[in-house]
Amino acid sequence: MKLIFGYIRRHLSLFLTAIFFLTIEAAADLLQPAMMERVVDDGVKAADVGQILRYGAVMVAIAAVGAMGAVLRNIYASRTSQTISREIRSDLYRKVQSLSLENIDHLQPASIITRITNDVTQVQEFVNGCMRIMAKTPITCIGAMVLLALQTPWQIPVMAAVLLIAGGFIFANVRLGYPRFGVMQQRLDQLNKVSREFLSSVRVVKAFRAEEGEERKFSDASQGLAGATTSAMEVMAVFAPLINLTVNLGIVLLLWLSRSGSTEIGHLMASVNYMTQILFSLGMVSNILNNAARAAASARRIGEILEEVPAQKAGEERPAASWRGEVVFSDVSFTYGGAGKDALHHVSFRAAPGETIGIIGPTGSGKSTLVNLVPRFYDATGGTVAVDGVDVTRADAKALRSAVAVVPQKALLFSGTILENLRWGRENASREEVEAAAKMACAHDFVTAAPQGYDTVLGQGGVNLSGGQKQRLALARALVRRPRVLILDDCTSALDAETEAKVLESLRQMRGVTVLLISQRIAAVRRADRILCLEDGEVRGFGTHQELMASCSAYQAIYASQIGGDSNG
Repeated sequence: MKLIFGYIRRHLSLFLTAIFFLTIEAAADLLQPAMMERVVDDGVKAADVGQILRYGAVMVAIAAVGAMGAVLRNIYASRTSQTISREIRSDLYRKVQSLSLENIDHLQPASIITRITNDVTQVQEFVNGCMRIMAKTPITCIGAMVLLALQTPWQIPVMAAVLLIAGGFIFANVRLGYPRFGVMQQRLDQLNKVSREFLSSVRVVKAFRAEEGEERKFSDASQGLAGATTSAMEVMAVFAPLINLTVNLGIVLLLWLSRSGSTEIGHLMASVNYMTQILFSLGMVSNILNNAARAAASARRIGEILEEVPAQKAGEERPAASWRGEVVFSDVSFTYGGAGKDALHHVSFRAAPGETIGIIGPTGSGKSTLVNLVPRFYDATGGTVAVDGVDVTRADAKALRSAVAVVPQKALLFSGTILENLRWGRENASREEVEAAAKMACAHDFVTAAPQGYDTVLGQGGVNLSGGQKQRLALARALVRRPRVLILDDCTSALDAETEAKVLESLRQMRGVTVLLISQRIAAVRRADRILCLEDGEVRGFGTHQELMASCSAYQAIYASQIGGDSNG
């Protein structure tokens, strides 16, 4: 709850304004029974129409003031809660952007989405409730008890007994409800995870006719959420009626104690009204504390992200603005969190400025892991990765990544036009620069053939393009950046042999760009300046195609499986 109140303090003036108008509303509600008492005892009983009209007019005026207070309270409560929820979401989003992939792997993307959406909504509703019901409840409850005690002091023991019993039920309600709300949010995480996995791989699911299996997974996750929610709601279902029963028994006892007839009818009506207000307030206290428990569970989950310690320390040095593109791995090892073995083990090699290094090896050999260390998506657990002689862990991340462009294995595009996607590489790139990059990536022809050309709107993820088209646009986007180090992570796998050869030939003609080219195909890497052959996270060979064919058995095996025949062919 400390997190929630911290955000409330930022907007304390708005919050207190809402509380001020709420107090006016609550005071109006408390005055109504007293005015009704006067109408009955001084007007109706005495058959005095003037008194009835006079007190009736006062009641109408009080109701009007209370209604105005309620309207203004709602306005300020909504404004404050929406502002706070927007700030929390912005802070969460900003924090997530500052975290490394290692942190995001630990927090899990599905859980992060739930926290940014559902958990923030729980906090928003709690803050809104603070200014609508939570503050009104104690004002109404305490005010009704004070007025009831002033009118009839002999009713104090009845109120004390009611409050004691109801308070016990409320405490038990919160004690049992809080852990259940935490479990409910975890089950929601799991449901989001299953849904996200299905939607991101729907084509594969349909291709393998695995709908039934996915439906079972979703049903299990949905059933888990339903069970956790039912468990939490059952606590409320048990204790809320018990609280209502306690207060209603208090009202019955109050009426029974007034059976002698010595109490004025208006006075008795006011007492019953005040007891009813106490009943409503205690019922609201139960709901409020349940909402508070749920908000506290959500706030704790939000706090876990905001308090997450970045796995990577900020760089202590800023490299020179002028980059050459030298990349050096010195005895580098890397282990993913929770993994039992190294993904990379004592890897060393050097890529000179402007050199093209082919990287090849079987699946799981550590190729993608290796290149992810260059732009510092992860930090090496051993050894040093350096760009232009600067250890990347000591480099300014923003400056480092401005010199590095990555074309990932899976081409990722965004909603918007093709031109907007390509300018992700460099926002201020001219149309001519964008088209030049597209031509190098062999994308210009199919883009200009589209009805709107570079202004063609792409669906989410580029769903209206083929796999090869998306890969070429992703490559063009990287080239627009004009990087000094270009990382190509098997980004031509969806291209036909002829198009791939044209793209690679264009890349070889670039000057002053260091290229790290990952591929599963010998044909793609054999013309690189040098080739790094990996197997089980270790370097099996590093040299030209001819050198590896003469000395590296792992490379020879890959060549034989793909091409065979004369190694010089």
